[in-house]
Amino acid sequence: MIEALKKLFSGDAEGVPEKNDPKQLAVAATALMVQLARVDQYEDDVEMSMIVDCAIRSQEITREEATAILADARAHAEDATSLYEFTEQLNARLDQAGKAEILESIWRVAFADGRIDKYEEHLVRRIADLLHLNHREYMECRHRAEKAMSS
Repeated sequence: MIEALKKLFSGDAEGVPEKNDPKQLAVAATALMVQLARVDQYEDDVEMSMIVDCAIRSQEITREEATAILADARAHAEDATSLYEFTEQLNARLDQAGKAEILESIWRVAFADGRIDKYEEHLVRRIADLLHLNHREYMECRHRAEKAMSS
C-alpha cells in the first residue's frame, strides 16, 4: 500500500487501483455486510449466503466472483479497526442512491436469519450515519429490505 501511494504521488500511478474500481467497491460493501453478520458473534450460513446474493444483485457479478469477493471481504473485515475505512470508500465513489442500495443490502443480511438483533440494528444505524444517509433514507431502506425478504 505504501508503495502504491509513493507511485501515486510521484506521478507513476501504474499499479494503483482505479478510483471507481468496482471490485474495491464490492469488497467495501461486502465487508460492511460481514461486520453486520459478525456483530452477534456468530456467522450464520444464511447471512453469508445473503451477502453473496446481494453482491450478485447489486454489483452484477457472477456467483464465483461474489464468493471470491466475500472471502476477500472477510479477510479485510478481520483486519478492520473501524467501519470508517469501508464507508469512506463508498462515500467517495457513490451518490445517495448508490449508498442507499448498499444500506438496503445490509438490511437484507440483517433480516436473513428471520430476526433483528439489537446489536444488528445499532450497527446498521451507525453505518447509515457514516454513509451520510438521513433517518428517512434509513427507514426506507429497511422497509424495502423487509418487504423483499417477506415476498
